[in-house]
Amino acid sequence: MSAPYTLPDLSYDFSALEPVISAEIMKLHYSKHHAGYVANLNAALEKYAEAEKKRDLSTTIELQQAIKFNGGGHLNHSIFWTNLAPIDKGGGEKPKGDFLKAIIEQFGSLEHLIEQLSSITIAIQGSGWGWLGYNRVEKKIVMTTCANQDPLCIKKYVPLLGIDVWEHAYYLDYKNVRADYIKNIFKVVNWKNVEERFLSAKK
Repeated sequence: MSAPYTLPDLSYDFSALEPVISAEIMKLHYSKHHAGYVANLNAALEKYAEAEKKRDLSTTIELQQAIKFNGGGHLNHSIFWTNLAPIDKGGGEKPKGDFLKAIIEQFGSLEHLIEQLSSITIAIQGSGWGWLGYNRVEKKIVMTTCANQDPLCIKKYVPLLGIDVWEHAYYLDYKNVRADYIKNIFKVVNWKNVEERFLSAKK
């Protein structure tokens, strides 16, 4: 087996996204939930490698769901942390340049994009993610949702901005009012990071 996966470093302190996301939630989300996905992914991959050596096809098939779930959790959260930034370090600052132009061409305005993305994300049943992605085939920005920890790559889109609506991402701060969490999270969206992902996806 290759080197195990590890937690990515955060570029800000746990308290840096307050009052939108509390330090308590950030610490639990990053140190417990994301760390759990990484640990479980590495364990599943180790078992998968052993099963492959033994040509144990049944076990390799059984392990695929654990790899998908925990691998997706790791992928999604690694993107999520970079999609956010403290307000005093660019969080919430509106996008500009070619990315803003593309948003206006497709959605009319940034406000309409936020409204539509918020709507489909609030409506997710159970746990999952709201996504802004890029369709390289049709060369356009797309909005979609993914259940549980399914990564956006399974839909063949490049992830630009992900919004985590598992309850562990917001319940301590917002209780069961998911709409308030989503409304506020745009105050700390790192649109510069989203734009960088957009420009990279277009290459």
